[in-house]
Amino acid sequence: MQNDFIRIQAQDFDLSTEVQRLRENDARVGAIVTFVGAVRDMNDGSEVKGMTLEHYPGMTEKSLQEIIKQARGRWDLYKTLVIHRVGPLLPEDQIVLVA
Repeated sequence: MQNDFIRIQAQDFDLSTEVQRLRENDARVGAIVTFVGAVRDMNDGSEVKGMTLEHYPGMTEKSLQEIIKQARGRWDLYKTLVIHRVGPLLPEDQIVLVA
């Protein structure tokens, strides 16, 4: 759909900037709900010093689009944004934004 935005990127993102972009010049946007996922320092009792996320171009986007499709089946969504980071990440780094 035209109002679904998916970005796969190595660089970090700024939540305020991304929310502003979703609202910019569009009075139809009445509310924005966000989820930000971050790298934890522990997993199942083991210390996490870092992680590397890989992706397969085309396949990753297709999977995220399917998740958006399922969400649209449950809720009346006007716009969606998913940013998923790839590459090396450290504890406390942001991994994903869903808005």
